[in-house]
Amino acid sequence: MIFWRVKPLDDILATAERKALTRTLGAFQLTMLGIGAIIGTGIFVLTAEAATKAGPAMMVSFVIAATVCALAALCYAEIASMIPVSGSAYTYSYGTMGELVAWVVGWALVLEYAIAASAVSVGWSGYMVRLVEEIFNVVVPTTFTNGPFDKTPGLINLPAFGIALLVTVLLIVGTKESARFNAVLVFIKVAALALFIALAIPAIDAANFQPFAPNGFFAKNVVDPITGNMVTVGVAAAAASIFFAYVGFDAVSTAAEETINPQRNIPIGLIGSLAICTVIYLLVAAGAIGAVGAQPAGELASSKEALAFVLREIGHGWAGDLVAIAAGLALPSVVLMMMFGQTRIFFTMSRDGLLPSAFTKLHPKYGTPHVVTICTGVFVSLFAALFPVGALADISNSGTLFAFALVAIGVMILRRTQPDRARSFRTPLVWLVAPAATAGCIFLFFQLSGYTELMFLGWAAIGLVVYALYGYRKSHVGHPHLIPAE
Repeated sequence: MIFWRVKPLDDILATAERKALTRTLGAFQLTMLGIGAIIGTGIFVLTAEAATKAGPAMMVSFVIAATVCALAALCYAEIASMIPVSGSAYTYSYGTMGELVAWVVGWALVLEYAIAASAVSVGWSGYMVRLVEEIFNVVVPTTFTNGPFDKTPGLINLPAFGIALLVTVLLIVGTKESARFNAVLVFIKVAALALFIALAIPAIDAANFQPFAPNGFFAKNVVDPITGNMVTVGVAAAAASIFFAYVGFDAVSTAAEETINPQRNIPIGLIGSLAICTVIYLLVAAGAIGAVGAQPAGELASSKEALAFVLREIGHGWAGDLVAIAAGLALPSVVLMMMFGQTRIFFTMSRDGLLPSAFTKLHPKYGTPHVVTICTGVFVSLFAALFPVGALADISNSGTLFAFALVAIGVMILRRTQPDRARSFRTPLVWLVAPAATAGCIFLFFQLSGYTELMFLGWAAIGLVVYALYGYRKSHVGHPHLIPAE
């Protein structure tokens, strides 16, 4: 039965040694990679979406999303330190729940990483287009800045398409070079958010927090006061959307195979980056709400550059321009990390025989998996060119929540089946933390819109067909004779 094709952890580690990537990343670089992946479109762009869904209560939404992520991070930290190879939740599921579950998880991670990269590319496009209009006092036609599925339809989002292709080239050049470039962009993003916090917090007016939760707690469908369309709102619905603002911390675990001393450095990178970003997010949210208000029908809710808008409204136009420029400069680092995670997952699935062996080919000069990087880059670019940021973010969240839930389940399974295996990091109170992480992910999944949930199910169904036609027949676990000779 395919449900019982479990790949022993020792075999996973042995497979990684046959086609191993170069270990070049330390704890500081991993933390920077994590922060670089986390801070991006979620806080710079989706703050307006959160205001539409939850009003000032989006502060609670940030806490809910951060809590679920923290629980998942503790589970990720334990399992990543046990299995320090590329593949993230896919690899962990393979070693605990078997091949079919692993395939579904790996397929779902396409939604998390590739679709997230597309979403961030679209968010970057919005900032850059606005900057061009501000600086040159022109109006850029939506024909080439909006996709055909935007609220204001266009032909193609050329800026989003272009930045995704540029990041693809950078990833082919090399992991270490990409990490150095990313560290500079992380500094720019954090500096911009620090400037926002310093100027917005003193302008807080307690009256702007009332009414605090105009749409209630649980998800429900109402008419959007801005567009007139039906939307899913509520504090929990906002938390499900805001979850995108934290997505990326697990990308650190996909770099395990390229990490120096992964048993020590992976937990530091995971938990450190998440903790830093959570504090920053809560301060930013408090400043935005308190300074200008965040009611669903307000101006903040309709802004495409929420943080820059807040600063301009409170009389710091120069700072608003700087934040907009910083977002335009720094968001590509998030695209980079999302695509980095996606290529490493496909690399690992190919190494297991579930995808064509061409995906494991390394560039003769740069030593990077260039074939899978190119394929991923084309996929990301096309989706970025065609779809709006909100739809992409929610679809991405559906895959992420599914994968996180299975990682938490995997930790519990390993505690039962392999209690004596070395763990350099052990999840504290695992029989409380892991079930809570699982329940939290399931809860947020069902707070997404029905359309998003159907999209996820459709994508999973396509994945099962691909697995039946190729992966099941070519799997190295199911057909050991297909394993390439060393």
